[in-house]
Amino acid sequence: MPGLGVLLTIVAMAVSGSAGVAAERRWPADAVRWARSALVISLYTLIPFVIFFNLTRVHLDANLAGGLVIGWVAILIAAGLAWLAGTRLLGLERPGTGTLITSTVVPNSGYLGYPLCASLLGFHSLGQAVVYDVGVAAPSLLLLGFGAGASFGRRAGEGLRERTIAFFTRNPPLYAAITALLAPDSFAPNALVDISRGVVIALLPIGFFAVGAVLAEEVEERTLRLSSPLHPPLGAAILLRLAIAPGLLLLLSLPFIDLPGPYLLLAAMPCGVNTLLVAHVYGLDAKIAAEAVAWTTAIAVVAALAAQSIWG
Repeated sequence: MPGLGVLLTIVAMAVSGSAGVAAERRWPADAVRWARSALVISLYTLIPFVIFFNLTRVHLDANLAGGLVIGWVAILIAAGLAWLAGTRLLGLERPGTGTLITSTVVPNSGYLGYPLCASLLGFHSLGQAVVYDVGVAAPSLLLLGFGAGASFGRRAGEGLRERTIAFFTRNPPLYAAITALLAPDSFAPNALVDISRGVVIALLPIGFFAVGAVLAEEVEERTLRLSSPLHPPLGAAILLRLAIAPGLLLLLSLPFIDLPGPYLLLAAMPCGVNTLLVAHVYGLDAKIAAEAVAWTTAIAVVAALAAQSIWG
């Protein structure tokens, strides 16, 4: 019953996000630290587990491999359009332009994309979702997102050498993916694959507890007062993340491949909470980042409900 699955996913988003807000108000000194610790723990445990046992069952074909190449072309073009919009059309300062680029290239592919993929397309589609996440979405955060922060932020201090070392030493999903591609199918018995698909559901409350706690912290620090989505910088961030980035992927793939559904779904995810992390670490515009996360997530919820009502 995919319709029920989508509804339960949205309810879980609302409940876990509200729990994050409530925790931040009750324990303001600890809640965000708890949320970030949970994200780090899941990065080193749950996400590699999901990646390995779902990617092992995937056999790359022309559509999957071609989609990765086109995915990178699309995200690079989208990043260039974000730079153009920030510098030429909107006249933003460098931190604002950096935030616009980061919010464009960092989708919430794991903590929302995996659960929604399972709800809308079925658990059998998770393998393809993992391929896109590991091949495009995750590296775009590490390379493009952090690169934009280092290039445009007020507190940028890390050089290429440090970012390269971090890419290889703090990236357990990468090694889970490499191991999965090398391992035979026998290394992923059905029981563990089923367990990994259950773990996907656990990612959602972890991610949205963090979203709720971090956004509540932004409100308390008076750095966030939600603007209208028609406000030009915010509207540009929403349009780039939810329409232009996935639209480019779809249009560029049409002449060449049959684009896998999970690729398009993950490409259309809202801004990831790591957009805020990059903004804080490098001194980008935290207000635009927080508003982009909040609004794109809200729009994604409405879109998921619409998809449920239309396709059942």
